[in-house]
Amino acid sequence: MIPFLDLKKINAPYEKELKNKFDSFLEKGWYILGNEVTAFQKEYAAYCGTQFCIGTANGLDALRLILEGYKILGKLQEGDEVLVASNTYIATIIGVKQAGLKPILVEANLDTFNFDYNDLEQKITSKTRVIMPTHLYGRLTDMDRVNAFAKAYNLLTVTDCAQSHGAITASGMRSGSLADASGHSFYPTKNLGALGDAGAITTNDKALAEVVEKYRNYGFKERYVAQYTGVNSRLDELQAAFLRIKLRDLDTQNSKRIAIAKQYLEGINNEHIILPQWSEGKDYVWHLFVVRCEQRDVLQEYLKANGIATIIHYPVPPHKQEALQVLGSMSLPVCEQLHSEVLSLPISPSLAKTEITQIIKAINDFKC
Repeated sequence: MIPFLDLKKINAPYEKELKNKFDSFLEKGWYILGNEVTAFQKEYAAYCGTQFCIGTANGLDALRLILEGYKILGKLQEGDEVLVASNTYIATIIGVKQAGLKPILVEANLDTFNFDYNDLEQKITSKTRVIMPTHLYGRLTDMDRVNAFAKAYNLLTVTDCAQSHGAITASGMRSGSLADASGHSFYPTKNLGALGDAGAITTNDKALAEVVEKYRNYGFKERYVAQYTGVNSRLDELQAAFLRIKLRDLDTQNSKRIAIAKQYLEGINNEHIILPQWSEGKDYVWHLFVVRCEQRDVLQEYLKANGIATIIHYPVPPHKQEALQVLGSMSLPVCEQLHSEVLSLPISPSLAKTEITQIIKAINDFKC
């Protein structure tokens, strides 16, 4: 069986460094908010092209803390509306709700998997304060268009960059530097993955950075002196150490993903399969390679029978989730179509050439 993602194989090249880093971590005896977190924050900010990076416990908290920070700064208040992708991972929407704000789901585009900008325009109200696109599957949203929209309506822009580490615009700007603030997840399966939960916020807004740096650590402005009623959402010192090792290799790993995607796009030819669109730029780092098929479940079972593991990202749209019943009456037909058709193929940088060839052949041989 070709696994969808073999994390042990992904991390094997770094094994010696990771073990050495753990030994150093254990010997130092400083386990929370130490030098490794400070160094990673500096290095990741420089990589993204922002002035500030604040490590958090996970990606969901990163998005929530950005919004909480803006509330403290007086730029948002309870009940304000946030425009968010309808087909994003549920954590994006949970982060908005946990911050006491109202998610307004925007219809998806069948070709890009990102915002339908016509629907985006229709969803704005007098309560809209934030536009929060997700760079889904590793493809950057058209941020020139998003930022122009935000400027026209005086909105804050917050990007969910959980799946787009290292993606670059045609003008050379990286994911994480294209909005007022950005939330990142370093969950182990991500392009830049830790060996546990981890996240970060990047921004050029000094005031926001100062607020969330305190807010993530109980709201302390100094030890045991709380300025805000904050949370405990600190980037783990050991995960920061591991991320520093893997960050150095991120562009190389992304290049391998892009090469595999190109092989798929050039090699797969089946009338039942709709391939993702791509202009061959570096604005798509292929966290996932997602195809569409009307007989998606049949395709998945067929590939499994042929020794190929796949995953559905995601089987249930957010507005149909039991946890978000309040959104259930919304009409989002394109979003629902995507959730019924999408299937993610293996695109791990550790895939062997023979495995890529096997996957392409199996898909080309598929018949409904």
